[in-house]
Amino acid sequence: MTSLLFSPFTIKEITCKNRIGVAPMTRMSASGDSIPREDVLQFLITRAKNGAGMVYTEAIVTDYESAQGYPGQARILNQNQVDAWKNVTEKIRSHGAVSVCQVFHCGRMAYEGINPANRVIAPSPVAPMQENPMTGAPYPVPEQMSRFDMDHVVNGFVETAKGVMAAGFDGLELHCAHGYLLSQFLSTYANRRTDAYGGSMENRYRFIHEVIQAVRPVIPEDRLLLVRISNWGIADMDVSLFSDASEWQKMVRLFSQEPIDAISVSTYDFRLGAFDTGRTMAQITRDATDLPLLICGKIYDRKSAEDALADADLVLSGKSMLLNPNWVADIEANRELALYGSEEAGVAYTTTPLP
Repeated sequence: MTSLLFSPFTIKEITCKNRIGVAPMTRMSASGDSIPREDVLQFLITRAKNGAGMVYTEAIVTDYESAQGYPGQARILNQNQVDAWKNVTEKIRSHGAVSVCQVFHCGRMAYEGINPANRVIAPSPVAPMQENPMTGAPYPVPEQMSRFDMDHVVNGFVETAKGVMAAGFDGLELHCAHGYLLSQFLSTYANRRTDAYGGSMENRYRFIHEVIQAVRPVIPEDRLLLVRISNWGIADMDVSLFSDASEWQKMVRLFSQEPIDAISVSTYDFRLGAFDTGRTMAQITRDATDLPLLICGKIYDRKSAEDALADADLVLSGKSMLLNPNWVADIEANRELALYGSEEAGVAYTTTPLP
């Protein structure tokens, strides 16, 4: 019997040949031109060639002032960058796969000197509690964003979206997860504002609404706009970014009123219970929206992928896709596969060519 994993799935006018995708994974492989190394670009093409139905890029930063959080991050803001990525999207399409570019602003997840303008900005002047693993020092206290800053950041998303479309991507995903800037606005953990952008969930969501409303007109109707959400951040990972399932679902319902095409839910482990509900993140998200759902988190073999698909429409894999070029064929053959750990995936942040 053919697995549902290998059946097509259509989001609006875009059809994925199967329900298996390469999860977006942050990189630090770009040089001064903000274009990733060739092996990193080839990694995406190879995964499309080897059967992935959807291929995400790494997260692309959205401006040259304050968006960057790590060294060596990529951009799509000039013709050379567009041309480099256009070569990738054309080859991904030639292998029958759908390409999605994830874009983000790191906000407070940055440090002194990493941005060209040497600025770290955020909804509120609140730094992460943990030390920065990149520097071994505390994160700086960010500047609270002014209205001028907000407008500038929105414009960065718009200009990057223009580059993404010019590069031929089938879709763009706004990274509203993992404690980066858009996620920072959503959570009272980072957002302590007392103006129209803080307090209630509706207020904390307001800036994301402005970003979506500005970006959507740049994206043709025959291409996709997705969002990624999570209950955890890359810093202080034990801190829940939302107070309970009700708050999470209120956020999901706000997203569902927007002109977006799908929601991607990022988890540590798709099987884990969400908050105190005894249900998974995918399940409580599904209860709050009719939009297509993507899911990731410890999906590493045929069984985990099929189990995850019970409450989602597409499954995404990060570490397994990264470390095993033949992962799609291996799960189709139902081979016994290992669950990779973070240490093994560390190759993504070295100069070692990707497999």
